[in-house]
Parts: sequence; C-alpha cells; structure tokens
Amino acid sequence: MPLMFALGDKVFDNAALATFAAFGSFAMLIFVDFGGPMRDRLQAQVALIVTGAVFVCVGTLCSQVVWLSAVAMAVVGFAVLFAGVVSSVLASATTSLLLAFILPVTLSGPPSQIPDRLAGWGLAGAASLIAITVLWPAPIREPLRRGASAACRALAARLRTEVAYLLSNRDETFAQEHQQAIEQAQAAVHALHTGFLATPYRPTGLSTSNRTIVRLVDELTWLDTIVVQSGQWPSSRPANPAACAVKGAAANVLERGADLLDVSGGDPKQLAAAQAELGAALERMERDATHQLPVRDDGLVEFLTSLDPSFRAQELSFAASVIAANIDLTAAAERRSWLERLLGRQPGNLLSTFGAARERAGAHVERHSVWLHNSLRGAAGLGLAVLVANLTGVQHSFWVVLGTLSVLRSNALNTGQNILRALIGTVIGFVIGALLLAVIGTNTTLLWWLLPPVILLAGVAPAAISFAAGQAAFTLTLVILFNIIQPTGWQIGLVRVEDIAIGCIVSLLVGALFWPRGAGAALRRALAEAYVDSAEYLAGAVEVGMLRCDSGAPPPSVSASESAVRAAAASRRLDDTFRNFLAERGAKPVPLAEVTTMVTGVAGLRLAADAVTQLWQRDDGTAVGDRVAARAELLAFAASVRGWYADLAVMLVDGGALREPSAHDKVADGRLVEAVRHDLRGEDGRASATAVRMIWTGDHLDAARRLERTIIVAAQAVAAPG
Repeated sequence: MPLMFALGDKVFDNAALATFAAFGSFAMLIFVDFGGPMRDRLQAQVALIVTGAVFVCVGTLCSQVVWLSAVAMAVVGFAVLFAGVVSSVLASATTSLLLAFILPVTLSGPPSQIPDRLAGWGLAGAASLIAITVLWPAPIREPLRRGASAACRALAARLRTEVAYLLSNRDETFAQEHQQAIEQAQAAVHALHTGFLATPYRPTGLSTSNRTIVRLVDELTWLDTIVVQSGQWPSSRPANPAACAVKGAAANVLERGADLLDVSGGDPKQLAAAQAELGAALERMERDATHQLPVRDDGLVEFLTSLDPSFRAQELSFAASVIAANIDLTAAAERRSWLERLLGRQPGNLLSTFGAARERAGAHVERHSVWLHNSLRGAAGLGLAVLVANLTGVQHSFWVVLGTLSVLRSNALNTGQNILRALIGTVIGFVIGALLLAVIGTNTTLLWWLLPPVILLAGVAPAAISFAAGQAAFTLTLVILFNIIQPTGWQIGLVRVEDIAIGCIVSLLVGALFWPRGAGAALRRALAEAYVDSAEYLAGAVEVGMLRCDSGAPPPSVSASESAVRAAAASRRLDDTFRNFLAERGAKPVPLAEVTTMVTGVAGLRLAADAVTQLWQRDDGTAVGDRVAARAELLAFAASVRGWYADLAVMLVDGGALREPSAHDKVADGRLVEAVRHDLRGEDGRASATAVRMIWTGDHLDAARRLERTIIVAAQAVAAPG
C-alpha cells in the first residue's frame, strides 16, 4: 500500500489516484483472503479487480446526485450482501466489493475523474496480484479437513475391529484391540467437534467444498452414535455374518473417503467402487434377513431381536453412504473450474447455473432468514449513511459509511457495544496521532517512514488485540495518510472521530429497527422451522413408502421431493443462523453445547428421513398380501413423532412446557409385528422383503423418538422464556 500510494502521490502527483490506490490496497490485501490453490486465488482476485473497477465507475457517476447516491448504495449493498448465498467467491469478497463502491459514491467527483480513480484501483489490483503470488503466499487452510479424515479412519478401524471381535466369537485376543479402537474413535470424533466449536466463527471458508466439510461434522457425529448403538449386542447372541459384511464394507467406504479428503480434487474411482461394494453387501443382507426371521409365532422379542443386527447394519450403511456422497461432493466441488465456482454451479452438474442460484437464493427468500435480515439491514444502513453524510456535508464522508459498515452487527445491543469500542478506539488513535504530529509537525519524510508499520498494525490489531485496537490503528493510518496528501495537523483525526460517530449512530438506529432481539431469537425460530420441516419430511417419507405399492391410494398432500427441498432449505437457514450466533459478539445467553445438540438433532432427523426414502426406493412393489394394518400402525407412529416435534417448535419460539418424550410402545410394536405376520407373509410362511422394510421403517421412526429424549434438556435451555 505505501508503494502504490507513493506512486500516486509523488510520481503521478494525483490525489485521486493516490487515494484509490491506497484504499484499493486495503480492499484487496487486508479485507479479503481467497482460499484454495494459487491459480484459483489469482482468478478470484482478477474477478474482484474487474468488478471493483465497474463499481468505481458506477459509484462516481452516482455521486453527483444526493438521492441517487443513497439509493445506489442501498441497491448495491443488498446485491453484494445477498450474493453470498449464491456464490462463495462473491461471499468471500463482500467487504472489498462494498468498499469499492463506498469510496467513489461518497467522494463526490465528476465523470472526468473516472480515469484517475480507475488507474489508482488498477495499481492496487496489480500490487495485490504480485503480493499474493510472491510475498509470503498463504497456504491452503482447511482446519476441519484433517479432523474429518482422521475421524473417518478411526471409525473405520473401530468397525473393522468390531467385526473381527464378533466373528471370532468374542475372543479375548481381539477384545483389547477393539477397546483401543473404540477409545481412538471417540477421541477423533470429539477432537473434530471440539475444533469446530473452538472459535466464535465457523473455522472454514465459504467455498462449496468447505461447506460440505462442515456438514461432515454433523454426519460423523451421527455415525459415531450409530456405531455405538450397533455394537451393543448381547453376548449370548451369535454374530450375524451378513451384517458384519455390511459393516466391513462400510469401513472400507470410510477409509476410501478419508483418502479422498487427504487430497484436493482427487479421483473418486476407489470411493465409488467401495460404495458399490457396500450396496451389494446391503442387498445380500436384506435378502438374508427374510430367511433368518422365525417362521412360527415365536413371540415379539424373538421376531424383533432377529431383525435388530440387520437394521443396525442398514442404518450404519446409509450413514456411511451419506458421508461418502458428501466427500465425493467435496472433491467434485474442487474439480470445478473457476468460472463454475463464480457462477455458483453445483458440483456434478446437478443443476444448471440458474437453477443452482435460484435454489440457494430461494431458501433465504423467507422472512425469518438471517441472511435476508443481514442483507436488508446492511443495505438500509449503508444507504442511510450515504444520505446522512451528503446532507450534513461532513468532510471525508466515506468514513461515515465505513463506520456504519464496521459496527453494524446482528442486534441493537451488540451494535451499541461495537459503537463504544469503535469510538474509544478512534479517540485513542486520534490522541496518538495528535501527539505524533505535535512532535514531528508536518515532516512528511517521517510520516512516510511511519506509514508501513502503522498499516501493519492496522491489519493485525483487530484479530491479535481487539476491535478497538484495530479502530485506533486505522485512525492513526488515516491521520498519517491524509497529512501526507495535504498537511493539516491533528485536525484530520478530529474529523475521523466526528464521521465515525455519525456512522455509529446510523448503524445503531438501523440495527434497532431491523433486528432488536439479536441472533438468539432468530436461532430459536430457525431451529423450530428446521425441526418442523424435517419431521414433516420424515412423516412424508413414511407415507410415500406405505403408498408405494398401492396404486389406488390417494397421493400424499406434499410430494417427498417437495418436503425434502423444504427441509433442506430450513436446514440451510439454520446453518447460517447458527454461524451468525457463533459470530455474534458478547456473552452467549445459552450454553453453546446445548445449541450444538439442537443443531445436530436436526441433522439426525433429516438423515433418518433420507434413510426411509432410500429404503423404499429399493422396494420392487411385489409384496404378498395386504398391508393395510401394518401401514396404519406406521402412519400412526409417524404422526405421533411429527406431533411431538411440532410441539417442540412451539415451545422454542413461544416458551412454555413441553410434553415428555414418547415412551417405547411395546404394544404398538406387537401390533406392527402381528400386522406384518398376517398381512405380508409369503407363500412359505415367512415375512416378505417388504415386511422387513416395514419393520426397519418402524426402527427409523423409533430412532427419531429416541432423539426426543436426547434433545429435550437442550431444548428447554434454548427455548424462549414463557
């Protein structure tokens, strides 16, 4: 930045060029840090330079008319902020893009200044490309990726040692190795989860591959729970070879997935082969399951016990398949071209560019969306700041807008806290600057020597010291910078305090207007919607499965695909709300562990619905006999589960008491088994494959019922007081 500023000020003797070169350097070297390989980073940087140049031209043209500049700032602000939903590249550059428009629209100038401003921006862009390439190039940082890979390998080792232990008839020589694998798997999953929550911000970038890695945290936690449950088998029961084969194949899938995570954009052939092997093992196990069921009426316990190991293996295979698909999606995202990433194209060409953008944006065009709230509030704050700055006629009015941008947070209280820190930091920076100027006067040579270390401090201080320290260093940078351009002494610091104060007041008013209750209330609302939509998806998946072979039955009110899309959209909104909750400054009113339990519960509920959907997609529609009674039992069970989660949503938003989780209904189990026995028995007297799927569907619903007891304490801690 000092070099580009010197070229503009001393070589070209052009104040406009120097100003845009200086602040362009801030925009492209401090306010953005693209991730990924060097080629991708440079391509993204070029796109930022070009887009910023367009903003410089448009902002300069709008700066001549007060109302037009305010409206343009609001429109551009909303577009840039909301675009992060569609494109991860744009989301990473939000602050830089906003600065590229704030600077020209608030520094009023005629169209004849556009070439000078573009030249300054271009100099900064060229410097940024050189700096990124040769000046301490940053490595690819993916803090969760290695943790996810380690968790996959540890869980695979646990499954392999469990299979060896069971097939050896629980030989003690295998017991110690299995116990060590259990401890290592628990430690790996715990380390992954702890690393995820170790910082107030989500410890990943915003790229598609990084977001899929974040989803692995929930999925691996869920898989760990399933692995624990699948290992709880009475020692008196012999091992189920078919179920053990599925577990071994699942372990292989996890290991190949870990291999793919260890490289960027790797070849998925080995993972695909492992998934095919798992699918074949699952089909063999499902065929064997019908032959292992008791033919005579040997009792409810005997019937369900004979199916339990195969269900646990089926549940585990689905969890491993979901994780593998997510890892495959990660690799596919990394294999995309830069243009596909910029345009928001989904990996694997699942949707067109427009379709992918519409799906992502559509999930947040909802009145409770945190992203929509943030975009509207930010746009209103920036537009109002430009209007106030122009109407009041303050000097260096762009600092009013930057003040608004820097302190605007999720609610009025936290915005007020940031205002205090911003003003304190600004005053401190002003005092230090005034003292320096009192000592050195207008000796620009000393100011030039001070500029680089002060810029370094301005970049490091917000993260290494505090927000207020960053404001102080930035104020000091401003005092030095403008005294080099036009020596005016300490008065420039006072102008900075005045402008920042006006920007802070604007941000406080907008924050109070748009979101007075903060991320906590929005988080409860997002959790409520996610649980309701996920429970609806689960109930709908059961309904579709029950009607799959009954052409005369009426279609469900909402298709499975529609309910799945709705649940996925609610999950996206929850993900962004949770990220905002983690990023919000100040003490958390709810323990983070309780919130995490609730967020993870949504993932488990959705994955159970996905499992039921996949289960019935394999049904060939050749069930023997009538399924009326069995269907009625499962639909009643699904309605009960859906009702409990609907009550949970009401409690989360409005407060009040929540009824106790449903107890395990052994009578209902008996009715379901009897319905299966009498309505879906084959010619040989054994239950058909469809009957097995019905029992497994009931098991998935029972997993959702058990989840109720897991989350109820956390739900009561998170819920609104009432």
